[in-house]
Amino acid sequence: MDIENIEKQILKLREELEDHNYRYYVISQPVISDFDFDMKMKELEKLEQNYPEFADPNSPTKRVGSDINKEFEQVKHERPMLSLSNAYSEEEIKDFDQRIRKIIEEEFQYVCELKYDGSSISLIYENGSLIRAITRGDGSQGDDVISNIRTVKSIPLKLRGNEFPDRFEIRGEVVLPFAMFNNINEEREQEGEPLFANPRNAGSGTLKMQDSSIVASRNLDAYPYSVLADNLPFEGHYQNLQEAKKWGFKISNDSVLCNNLDEVFNFIHKWDKERFNLPVATDGIVIKVNSSRLQEELGFTAKSPRWAIAYKFKAEQATTKLISVSYQVGRTGAVTPVANLEPVLLAGTTVKRASLHNSDIIKNLDLHIGDLVYVEKGGEIIPKITGVDLSQRHPLNAPVVFISKCPECEKQLQKKEGEAAFYCPNEIGCPPQIKGKIEHFISRKSMDIDGLGQETIDLLFSEGLLSTVTDLYTLQKEDISVLERLGDKSAERILKSLEDSKSIPFERVLFGLGIRYVGETVAKILAKTLGNIDKIKTATVEELTDINEIGGRIAESVVNYFSENKNLQLIEKLKSFGLQLELSEEQQASRTEKLKGLSIIISGTFENYSREQIKELIDQNGGKNVSSISKKTSYLVAGENIGPSKLEKARALEIPIISEEEFIKLLES
Repeated sequence: MDIENIEKQILKLREELEDHNYRYYVISQPVISDFDFDMKMKELEKLEQNYPEFADPNSPTKRVGSDINKEFEQVKHERPMLSLSNAYSEEEIKDFDQRIRKIIEEEFQYVCELKYDGSSISLIYENGSLIRAITRGDGSQGDDVISNIRTVKSIPLKLRGNEFPDRFEIRGEVVLPFAMFNNINEEREQEGEPLFANPRNAGSGTLKMQDSSIVASRNLDAYPYSVLADNLPFEGHYQNLQEAKKWGFKISNDSVLCNNLDEVFNFIHKWDKERFNLPVATDGIVIKVNSSRLQEELGFTAKSPRWAIAYKFKAEQATTKLISVSYQVGRTGAVTPVANLEPVLLAGTTVKRASLHNSDIIKNLDLHIGDLVYVEKGGEIIPKITGVDLSQRHPLNAPVVFISKCPECEKQLQKKEGEAAFYCPNEIGCPPQIKGKIEHFISRKSMDIDGLGQETIDLLFSEGLLSTVTDLYTLQKEDISVLERLGDKSAERILKSLEDSKSIPFERVLFGLGIRYVGETVAKILAKTLGNIDKIKTATVEELTDINEIGGRIAESVVNYFSENKNLQLIEKLKSFGLQLELSEEQQASRTEKLKGLSIIISGTFENYSREQIKELIDQNGGKNVSSISKKTSYLVAGENIGPSKLEKARALEIPIISEEEFIKLLES
């Protein structure tokens, strides 16, 4: 056979095998026997081995995996992978519906989908081929696990047909079926290894394995739930997913379009019972606005989309004995009581501890040591005590009394007005507060110090080498290398990472300070709006609340932080060590006050910029982004497919309506 015919034979076998794979794993309609499939696979393997010039990373032969050990590449998500807000009752779903109707003021449909309990994955396709498979990670970046994803037979490596975008992203949930989970645990039990607690944990661990041949043996499955691209065939989310079926994706057949809340609740009631008959784990229902145009109009909060919510099924409940209550101190000084329980199996995991949150919870539950308590998982994740079986209480059981002094430093606890938690006021002398602040500062989202973890911080603290974050920058090689489990190489890695952290952008340094209520998003807003630490530390509550998305509670916390002399001294020390405490020259150069004092709302889709880019331009030029029209709105920037209700309201209030081109001219003027 000549070389040209060999290439044709290889391509033909690949096409046939992918088609048989699709028929077996996606639509469950096989047309050949397993033996015939294996014979074709062996033939292809032999040809690829003999003619490596025709290698293809997306060949069906790659689905068997490899035992080559390698690190995963970290990749930034093209669009953040945000989490969903949760609801636990029909009332919360009704509130969600009302919030949407206040904004969009037109009729719409919901899509209801099963919420599969696995690991989120972002798949990137280019010209019909899979090129990336990125885990959720921290939401902004994750690991490219494409070598493992290639082993998931329900995920197409090459798409069917040609009616798909040149480049698009499809997100989904990778799950471990119950049958496979049980098989794995049976094998582990026979080999004397610890059992996996539940399919989600086992599946998540499998996805991050370095040996993709083991991943292949575990038969992971996947259910896509969202298609993302600039040129999708339909405006409807549901319709685009149905179209993705034609491209070869295993789209769930159990999703439905709903015209009203009654239909949504019917779907919830149905699956609250029928979910136990599914081959994979689910933990709720996802409810989404179907229209992508309306999704854009609704937008996002800092953590989640406004157009979707996850209804969580009622958690499983178990009964066990309360043995004791211990107390933990966090980096903010908040003291959290923890119930120590007789071990009990709950929702697939063994529960030994449960958070009691605060003294009010203990009081309301009327807890006594030795009580028989009801335990469930809130959102099927965090164990909590929901009640006491009073009929089983022994008359000599002593009531649980919340402590009055810090369990770590014995300072008298304080309770702030309007808050449920007790606090230890000893910020500079309470060990868990000191170590917690340092651990927050070195975390990945803050200064990202490589080689430093909780155990190393404990060691450095116990040796008297760390008492504040500024002490990190005075560490010497000989301080670190002599510590237990460390050495010269570890010391060099830590010191290099500390030196590299001096170029970390200002907003991450600000977040790393651990100012109460100043999370990632707030830190970014403060940094971009005020520009440097000196302007932030001198800002008043009124000046801060004038900034978009900064409320009174955040403003007061920032002002209080910078009123403390110890915090001002810490800032000056960080300055002296060369940390970035102002925006870079490039960031500052892009800022103007051309839109100062203007409140601007955007709606619709745009030709040259995304909605987020236009919002960014408004922020960069001193304007204020608003989400609803009022008499105080300065402009409505209107794109295509704008909702008619917004236009009518803007015209009624005589709000100037400008196009994308007019908005850009406004910036250029």
